[in-house]
Amino acid sequence: MITIAIVLSILLLLVVLFLLFRIGTLASIFRGSSKRAAGTTPTSNKVNSMLFLLFLIFGGAAFAWSFSDSWETMNLPLASVHGEWTDDLFWTTMIIIGIVFVITHILLFWYSYKYQHKDEKRAYYYPHNNKLEIVWTMIPAVVMALLVFGGWKTWTKITSAAPEDAVVIEVMGKQFNWMVRYPGEDGKLGVAKHTLITATNEFGVDFSDVNALDDFMPMEIHVPKGKPVLLKIRSRDVIHSVFMPHFRLKMDAVPGMPTKFWFVPTKTTYEMQNETGNPDFKYELACTEICGRGHFAMRFIVVVDEPEDYEAWLAAQKPFVEQNPEVLAAFQTEASKKLTAENTTEVGEVKSEL
Repeated sequence: MITIAIVLSILLLLVVLFLLFRIGTLASIFRGSSKRAAGTTPTSNKVNSMLFLLFLIFGGAAFAWSFSDSWETMNLPLASVHGEWTDDLFWTTMIIIGIVFVITHILLFWYSYKYQHKDEKRAYYYPHNNKLEIVWTMIPAVVMALLVFGGWKTWTKITSAAPEDAVVIEVMGKQFNWMVRYPGEDGKLGVAKHTLITATNEFGVDFSDVNALDDFMPMEIHVPKGKPVLLKIRSRDVIHSVFMPHFRLKMDAVPGMPTKFWFVPTKTTYEMQNETGNPDFKYELACTEICGRGHFAMRFIVVVDEPEDYEAWLAAQKPFVEQNPEVLAAFQTEASKKLTAENTTEVGEVKSEL
């Protein structure tokens, strides 16, 4: 409320100054003190130029205050290795662009004041300067090229192949929730096909694949601190987007085009609760692609454990087929029918040959 009151007060002050300026200009015109058109009197030029300076001063102060006041909100605590690279790249870009922004706007408003119209002044004809144009073209080009090169190097590191010992987790988005699947003891995810999706088997896992028999699908994502984690990302319907802000992780989930992202968490959930002073703190996976009316509900809890706690949690998980034996039974029944049909066909072919 205090912030809103300050902003409204500044706006009101600006409106009052503008109205006083207009009243003064109109009064000057009605008195016949100037033969110029309205808004071109010496008084109006002075007032306009002063308003430019006031806007620069008060606007700059308001910007600096809002930036510092929102610092904690803008900068979420960092909890991944590659997030440091991302933050370094972001702030390097922001500092360079910010310095240029501040300098150009100070000059813009100062020149508006310094070079206000005066009858005794005449504009200097300065059509072009080749050297100056080369300088102000080349400097931004070189700086932008360096920023792009730095961004490319950072992106190359982030999207490099995950280490072989990475924890593999499949993340699937669908309207309007996330689902995750872990490989079991064999460390391999079973094959999944969209044609096998049912109300129970929402991943469409092919349980005739032996690698799928120990896969499990928890209601929370658990990852170990200090170890690489590879997310295999896909979508079942429309475009979604995997976003974990504290890990600086964002990758689209595109139907028909699997994507991936790997990261190394550096702070457990418990450590982050202590750092933020919030005992209810939880990492989360959110969707940042508007995917329909239930988009707001696409949140999934992420827990970062100490390695030994993660192993204990992993050991307590039960394979999906143990929790849903009817799914495996259906696959076995289907396999039996298929085998019977194949045997019948083979017998018929033998008889026909005889």
